[in-house]
Amino acid sequence: MRVRLSLAFFLGAFVVSIPALGQFQQPTAEELKMTDDPKAPGADAVYLNITETTDDKLGDRSFYVRAKVLKEKGKELATVEIPYIGRVFTVRDVKGRTIHSDGTIVPLAVKPADLTESKIGDVERGLKVFTLPSVEVGSILEYYYQTHSDGFGFPPRWEIQRRYFVHKAHYVYTPLKQYTDGTANVTYGAAMSDGHGHLANNLVWFPQLPPGTKLQTPPTGTFILDVSDVPARPNEEWMPPIDSTLYKLFFYYSSSYTAQEYWNSSSKDWSKEVDRFAEPSGAIRQAVSGIVAPGDSDLDKAKKLYKAVQELENTDFTRKKGQAEMKRLGLRAAKRAEETWAQKSGSSEDISLLYLAMLRAAGLNAYAMKVVDRSHGIFAENLMEFNQLDDDLVILKIGDKPMPLDPGEKMCPFGMVIWKDTGAGGVLQSPSGGAPGTSPLLPYTANTLLRVGDLTLDERGNAAGAFKFAMTGQQALMWRQMAIREDEDEVRKSFDEWLHSIEPVGLEMHLDRFSGLDNPDANLVAVVKAQGPLGQVTAKRMLLPGLLFESHAEHPFVDEPKRLEPVDMHYAEQVTDQVVFHLPQGFTVEGGPQDTKVPWPEHAVFLIKSKPEQGQITITRSLARAFTFASADEYQPLREFYQKVASADQQQLVLAKAGGQ
Repeated sequence: MRVRLSLAFFLGAFVVSIPALGQFQQPTAEELKMTDDPKAPGADAVYLNITETTDDKLGDRSFYVRAKVLKEKGKELATVEIPYIGRVFTVRDVKGRTIHSDGTIVPLAVKPADLTESKIGDVERGLKVFTLPSVEVGSILEYYYQTHSDGFGFPPRWEIQRRYFVHKAHYVYTPLKQYTDGTANVTYGAAMSDGHGHLANNLVWFPQLPPGTKLQTPPTGTFILDVSDVPARPNEEWMPPIDSTLYKLFFYYSSSYTAQEYWNSSSKDWSKEVDRFAEPSGAIRQAVSGIVAPGDSDLDKAKKLYKAVQELENTDFTRKKGQAEMKRLGLRAAKRAEETWAQKSGSSEDISLLYLAMLRAAGLNAYAMKVVDRSHGIFAENLMEFNQLDDDLVILKIGDKPMPLDPGEKMCPFGMVIWKDTGAGGVLQSPSGGAPGTSPLLPYTANTLLRVGDLTLDERGNAAGAFKFAMTGQQALMWRQMAIREDEDEVRKSFDEWLHSIEPVGLEMHLDRFSGLDNPDANLVAVVKAQGPLGQVTAKRMLLPGLLFESHAEHPFVDEPKRLEPVDMHYAEQVTDQVVFHLPQGFTVEGGPQDTKVPWPEHAVFLIKSKPEQGQITITRSLARAFTFASADEYQPLREFYQKVASADQQQLVLAKAGGQ
């Protein structure tokens, strides 16, 4: 199925909006001598002024910036990238200068470079790039440019919260005359259409503004927004997709006046397109009859059909077929599920909806769901843009329990969903056509990592042994998908790099082989070889890390005393380590990690268990984390839990020499 791009999505390629300021500003003495900013302590740079203006009547935008470089890293602001789409937007009137702290002015004397990012047909996406000259710590950077479009009115998207603190920003928008009051009666010739072909006769906006800030809508029809002291975008561990929560204001043309009206209408349109594409035609029914048997249970039918569509070429994981190649092969973009099946290939969306068609042809109750990819976004129900939704799921209902399935995610086992599509907002088919919904999260038991192995120690503290890493769920899926996209050497290299991040100092670990890499229905097992100096030997003792894989790990949240943003740890999981240390001749266990239990009720539990025996000791560590999200209000108990875990992971295994002096 091909969903048409909305106007607002097309605009998303542009983060450029701009003001028509003809003159640069004279810096103040305070700005010139500034070495730090009390409003943004320790910042690498700050924005002094930002002005953006958009005039849809003229097709003009202008953008003006003044920024102060406070540290070496802040010099990155000297390089400016202006996205554009050829034959639609032109960039012009680029001006810039660097002002040193002593007042010396160095003007921009070169034209911007033109970099083509991509070209599809006649549509060229590119960047105009320039770098302000002679930038040093203490410089003020100042630049201005315009863009122009002929015959297009593109409402702006104001990104108000940026990488650095903003002292003052001024935004101005003049829409097309027929949209000035947001409710004008627009003629067909002057209006545009939304992503589903409806007349976009209404100007609406999506505000996510700093507290106390208000959009001004004067009688003239020009929108004005002034903001000051906007904090830099947060940078905390395990944040939700931050671009979804930053301060912003988006304008767009729409066929609806309210978000509820929009989603009711667009969900119905989407549902109709899904049903059209996933119609269980005669060809689909014939294919299904060759896969399932009359005596199969509903669950067995669903599993067999799932396996069949997973075996098709998923072009989102292999390659996108170019038009020339598709023509040579006699292929075309699928418009119906039966075409995807006939071609034995399709996009993730095509394969998901093919599976939906097959389930329906088999007499099963199933419907579609479309969600935001949670790795880069959060569903904003008040944002009237269908194209914020990325990925497709199929919801199978056997009995009373709905089961989310992810057939378009290559190598994803039946019954599992890739984490970025769990706990994700979107729309799902319903008897009324469509409705907002959220996909369920997976339990921690669905995502497991078990690391089991033996290490044999000699009297000098050297260790040698082997481990098996058994994975289910998200980790297994990640490595399997990497094996599709990359060659074997790259996968092995990436796995060894991951091992290096968790191996204790001195011990070198390397992947020996994978088992089950091409079978999503089996546990993925990695056999790992390990050797190297592990213990510190004194006259009387040998000291070793007791918790092998976590002894120098970077535990989350330990060094972050406060929290502004919620926590998103992607998925719940359970990690268990069981290591057997074989002692060298003449050594006994003097001390080891203490048996430990650290609970965070209803969220997580951490366990350590030591079992010394003749000539060896077995140390087991387990961390079961049942939560995926935590609010900022829950941060202190979360941090306290991980602090206790980090402390326990530093315990040593102490071996004593027999008769040591």
